[in-house]
Formats: sequence, C-alpha cells, structure tokens
Amino acid sequence: MSKIQSEIKNRILVLDGAMGTMLQRYKFEEEDFRGERFKDFPHPLKGNNDLLSLTQPEAVKEVHRLYYQAGADIVETNTFSGTTIGMADYHMEDLVYELNYESAKIAREVADEFTDRPRFVAGSIGPTNRTASMSPDVNDPGFRAVTFDDLRIAYKQQVEALLDGGCDVLLVETIFDTLNAKAALFAIEEVKEERNIDVPIMVSGTITDASGRTLSGQTVEAFLISVSHIPLLSVGFNCALGADLLKPYLKTLAHNTAFNVSAHPNAGLPNAFGEYDETPEQTQALIKEYLEENLVNIIGGCCGTTPDHIRLMAEIAKNYKPRNPQELV
Repeated sequence: MSKIQSEIKNRILVLDGAMGTMLQRYKFEEEDFRGERFKDFPHPLKGNNDLLSLTQPEAVKEVHRLYYQAGADIVETNTFSGTTIGMADYHMEDLVYELNYESAKIAREVADEFTDRPRFVAGSIGPTNRTASMSPDVNDPGFRAVTFDDLRIAYKQQVEALLDGGCDVLLVETIFDTLNAKAALFAIEEVKEERNIDVPIMVSGTITDASGRTLSGQTVEAFLISVSHIPLLSVGFNCALGADLLKPYLKTLAHNTAFNVSAHPNAGLPNAFGEYDETPEQTQALIKEYLEENLVNIIGGCCGTTPDHIRLMAEIAKNYKPRNPQELV
C-alpha cells in the first residue's frame, strides 16, 4: 500500500487550488513566457502556462510552496496542457517530455521541503482541447478531431515523464469527455504494466451546467460506471461549478461508489469579466457542508481559488473524519 493510500484512511486530504489564478498574479508578458531560451521562437507563447516550468521555474515553485504552507497535502504539477495534442497550439510538441518531467521535479523538490507530515505530488493530466466522442463540426456528426489511439499515445508520453519526475499519484482531471479519460487510463495501465509498478490514480470529471451532465452528455452515474473498471484512489468532480452548485452531483457520486471521493470546485461562478468573486470565507462555509454530510475524502479548489481559500479549507477539514467508502447510503 502506498503512503497516500494509508494517509487517506486516517484523515481528509487537502488538495491545492488553482495554478492559473496564481500565475496570473505575476502578470507575465510574452518575453517572460519566452525567457532566454525561447526568445527567438517563431510563434507566440504567451498563455502557455506549462512552459513557465522551464522559463519561470521559481514562480511555479513559489505557487507550490504557498499551497503547501496553506495546508495542502497534495499539489498538482503545472502540466494541465502537457500533451503533444495540447502543445500543438504553441508548436511545442517536441518539448512535452521535458515540460512534464521538469514540472514534476519542481513540485517534488518543494514537497520535500516540508517534513512535518507526508506531502504528495499529483501529476495533472488535463482533458486536451479535443473530444473523442463528439464531432466539432455540426454539419458532419461522424467526424472526429482526434482518435482514441492519438490520445493514448499522447497521454502515455505525459505519464512516463510525470512518473520519471517524481509524482506520487496521477490525476486525470476536468474530464468533459469520458472517452478521452479512458484513453488516459489505458495509457497509465500500459505504463504500469511495462514498468511493473503500481501508482495511485485519481479521476475527476466536470459537470458543465445545471443539467447535471458532462459535456459529452453523461449523468453522474454513467460517468462513474464508465471509469470504475480500474481500481482508483479516488473519483470526484472539479471545475465548471462552484461548491454550492456542485453539491447535489457530489452527493450522488458519494452515495454510489466504494472509491474515495474528491472535490475541487471553482470559487463560485465567474463574473462578467471572467474573474471569481467568492471569498475564502464563503468557500469555507460551503465546503463545511460537504464535511458535515461526510461526502469527501479529498478536498481542494479549482479556478479562482488561492492559498487563502485552501488555508480555510484545511483549517476545517482537520475537524472532520473522512468519508468511509464502505458505508454507502
């Protein structure tokens, strides 16, 4: 049994908050993203947050450090778009292994600075910007912008680099198309088999609106069934909704699975300017309801959340027992 698997039995684990929200505070411009190494790169690079692990590693380290200091047990690597499919937008497919390896190494170095209790690094595996089960062309419903094998190959490269860099757990997150996620899970299983290792896996879907479905149309129960063929450390939801709107779907999930349950919601819904107004105190009050109703084993934040949000979550999480996955309601 891995360390994280034993820790999760004893207490509610706290995941970090948003990486993008924190990096925006640095107000990095094009030249900051480029650094010295990419100053003559022929394509625009501003907005490629994963690249900052190479060009602004101290900023990425500082974000990780702030989350650990706030009480996070787990931080996610800066690799949300770290596949050849995601990096194609920036013409940086060749850098994928290095981006993931260095991002994992940075997070591992910061985790090892904290010796008070076990701290973990989760390799962040995002959904890519393509969807395997739906057509992007309304006039051609049979068309697919990506195949299962395209995704599997891309995810496998990312997984290998994340593990080589020192990740303790892999987090397949913000799943809007479960077929994409299944390609990631297939790739992880391939790597585990080839290396003869076991690595804990977290899976986190996203409910996109009040319909209670993923973007590709699955209900909570359908999503759960689709990913439950693999032994998971946890299954949960993140992004898209704030803690209040996410709660009914989280409840359905918690009442239907024997896996640990995770939640890292946004700081409410974005305002007209795309910013998040929910204060750490407001988020804490909503998360407290999750804890009182014994819905989660892992709690954290997504878009708009900061170390202040995570600090208040961590403060109350220690007062509650983790959900017992065996006690289904």
